[in-house]
Amino acid sequence: MTSSRDMILPRTGIGVDVHAFAPDDDPQPLWLGGLFWEGEQGLSGHSDGDCVAHAAADALFSACGVGDLGTHFGTDRPEYAGASGVTLLSEAARIVRAAGFEIGNVAVQFVANRPKFGPRREESQQVLSEAAGAPVSVTATTSDGLGFTGRGEGISAVATALVYPVSAHEVAPAEPGPAKGAPHA
Repeated sequence: MTSSRDMILPRTGIGVDVHAFAPDDDPQPLWLGGLFWEGEQGLSGHSDGDCVAHAAADALFSACGVGDLGTHFGTDRPEYAGASGVTLLSEAARIVRAAGFEIGNVAVQFVANRPKFGPRREESQQVLSEAAGAPVSVTATTSDGLGFTGRGEGISAVATALVYPVSAHEVAPAEPGPAKGAPHA
């Protein structure tokens, strides 16, 4: 009989990321869901502004209790200036695995009026899944004209992640991460 002490229990995490569209006088390319979107107004940010990839990475960190985006990729880290969201997600997955966890899956939903995501969903999921080394699903919705996403001022994304310790005895209970509000990518 397996005792609860010997059970390997999954852990879940939540990640949120928001980026404003870049101003017209400082245009940026749009990177979203690991993909470049030709002809679309890009997002502002320390890195590429890919809030889908960033939310996925933050959810992984949350599930493992190893900090957040600001902890690992914050604006105080010049080596991540302009970094690809796919690179950040890949590095987040490496950090999570180094902390003794394996990734079950990540699910992301972003809120935006554009770009039209459906035709490229599979392509995005493939790129993000490869970066995470685990299944990543992405869905899109609008806010029916409400709030900053409805006014077309930016994009927000929310992600959940499921991870599990590699062994019930290898991972100690996680310490709380740093206070929220720390600068992040």
